[in-house]
Amino acid sequence: MTKIESELIRRWLHGWTVARSLPEAEPIESVGDGLRSKCGQPGRAVEVFALRADEEPESLARLAASVAAAQQITWLTVPTLHPGAVESVVSAAGLEVLHRSEWFMTTDLREHPQHTPTAPYEREVRTEGPVTVVSLHGPSGEVAARGTIAVVGADAIADRIETDPAHRRRGLGRVMMSALAEVAVAHGARTGLLIASEEGQRLYSSLGWHHEADVLIARGPAAPSHR
Repeated sequence: MTKIESELIRRWLHGWTVARSLPEAEPIESVGDGLRSKCGQPGRAVEVFALRADEEPESLARLAASVAAAQQITWLTVPTLHPGAVESVVSAAGLEVLHRSEWFMTTDLREHPQHTPTAPYEREVRTEGPVTVVSLHGPSGEVAARGTIAVVGADAIADRIETDPAHRRRGLGRVMMSALAEVAVAHGARTGLLIASEEGQRLYSSLGWHHEADVLIARGPAAPSHR
């Protein structure tokens, strides 16, 4: 494989916006280069997702230039099998590279390992429409871990998987991913999609998730220099 398929990126992005209750991403002016999502977060007003950075480097250069010229802080997220080349392009455009080692990962949810919570932890599942939030509560009722999954057709996009620092190294990450997979399959999903932080990659790999591409994230426009 020499590139990640743009349709896979589109599927993940659609589910990600659903998981976060964001507006549907819109096409960039240069047709096919990427999609733009309005995040509305401090320091992350807009996020642009590259669709064909590997197959057409010129498209990435166009996206990087548009982010560099943006009027508000914009992130550029690039799934790629060639992170070194991508970093060179976005750096040449004057963007600040934020993350170099995130992974785009997939799995067959029907084969996901199952791990159940053990005392004193209890599981809470809340579903609203296509989005389910799973919480693991500790002995005093505190939220020890939490995760979200959005089911869109046969896809399930896992997002915001977090374990409280006081409850780490107790297997809660495995329990959380098992619960999310179980919910997704019950709602008709077959394929799991996520972008993994560096901290989460070992966990997801141990549960059978497959690395499809690296994900490089940059930010622009560059802050003005003061002399």
